[in-house]
Amino acid sequence: MKIEHIAFNVKHPLAVSDWYEEHLGMTVVKKMTTSPYMTFLADNSGRTMIELYNNPDAEILDYANLNPLMVHLAFVSENPEEEKERMQKAGAVLISDDTLEDGTRLLMMRDPWGLAIQFCKRAHPMLK
Repeated sequence: MKIEHIAFNVKHPLAVSDWYEEHLGMTVVKKMTTSPYMTFLADNSGRTMIELYNNPDAEILDYANLNPLMVHLAFVSENPEEEKERMQKAGAVLISDDTLEDGTRLLMMRDPWGLAIQFCKRAHPMLK
């Protein structure tokens, strides 16, 4: 099995999608401009997607007040320091900036809507 996507019910899916496209380089695979605004965004590998939507039948989590260790979206980063500066200019907020014993750098931030996003520079890359 391989993962196709992970989904997030959010208040403003089109705005979140636009921000992820502009600042995280994600690419639209499908975007509905009418409710529930179901939008699929692919990462630059084209192998994994996130889905953003606003479905009133389900509760929208209070992402901004969830501990980021409960749920976050993680991206591979070659230069976390650059990501931190670029993301802060784009409206993201820094939560933590850690370097593990093996040299792995983990940068945790929140997007402008409160969803936690992490930038990982692994000392030993985990993905092929």
